[in-house]
Amino acid sequence: MHHGFRPENLVQNKPIGKTQRDPLPRLLEQLLKRAGAPAMIERAVSRPWASALFEGRRHVIALRLSGARLATRFCDFAEDIGSAEWSLPGHFVADIIIDNVRDEGTEFWLELSALTIEDW
Repeated sequence: MHHGFRPENLVQNKPIGKTQRDPLPRLLEQLLKRAGAPAMIERAVSRPWASALFEGRRHVIALRLSGARLATRFCDFAEDIGSAEWSLPGHFVADIIIDNVRDEGTEFWLELSALTIEDW
């Protein structure tokens, strides 16, 4: 059966609403700046997250700190991280915490979790 649909008659799919880029790369940049050198992102994953009222992304980040003044740098990094200001256009950090810290003498390994929400 032929319905008479031709490509020129079809409505093209378009994005619904505003589409936001993943804020993870920008967040990683700011975390590295906060940690100071030398620091390295060992792993970072991001996945969509939603509640009844908000949309965003859940992030899990593994960060390695090493080098001079290690203990001081870690304390500076961790201090008030939950209330720190982050610049993520189109998003805001709703929650960020350090889930785990492993002190290996010459390195600190940190695992962080963050929730970013689209800023409507």
